[in-house]
This record gives sequence, C-alpha cells and structure tokens, in this order.
Amino acid sequence: MADDSQEMTGRRGAEGAGPSSDEDPFEMLGSEEQSEAGAPRDLDFILDIPLQISVELGRTRLLVGDLLKLGQGSVIELSNLAGDALAILANNKLIARGEVVVVNEKYGIRITEIVSPKERIERLK
Repeated sequence: MADDSQEMTGRRGAEGAGPSSDEDPFEMLGSEEQSEAGAPRDLDFILDIPLQISVELGRTRLLVGDLLKLGQGSVIELSNLAGDALAILANNKLIARGEVVVVNEKYGIRITEIVSPKERIERLK
C-alpha cells in the first residue's frame, strides 16, 4: 500500500496537477514580467475574451396584464430621470456610467464615471 501512495504522489507531481507551495503560479502562464504584487503585467492572454457591452437607460416593473395591453405608441415610464447618467454594463455587470452622444448619426455613450473596484465587488454580493 505504501508503494501505491508513493507512486501516486510521484505521478501527480510529475504531471503538474498543481503548483507546489514554493512554485510561482504565474510562471505556468509563461509571463516573464510581473508587478510587485505578483500579477503578470502582460495581459495579452485575456484580450480576445468577448464581452457583451450594453447601456441601460432605465428600468421598470410591469404586471403581465399591463405588458399585454401595450401597443404601438404606448409609453413606458422608467426609473431614471431625464439627464441621469446611463449605466454601462459588461456581461450584465455595472462597470461605468455615462451620457448619450451622437456620432455620425449613431448613438454613442461618453463615459463620465468608472465604477470603483470596491463598488463592483459590493454589487456581486
């Protein structure tokens, strides 16, 4: 039995199932440059990850009955006031706020505030 456990331990270490306590986990990423905190400075490996960016003008709640009564020309009142900053969401998570602009006859948004990392973390709870 002792031989089996030693063999499994040796195989696990040889396969690199996880870094040992004295190995740097960022070495496995192949990053040569690291910041003082130990995070890689070269983030090229995440630049191709797609994100869905959306802008939220406001929200409201409707009963199904009220929703079914809507027709062309109906007006839905939203929670935001005119002139309020719009929410900019990445994968449905608030990352910034901004205001509407028109660029070459298309709507755009000018970022007026970036949500702090602390506020983003608090919203995840």
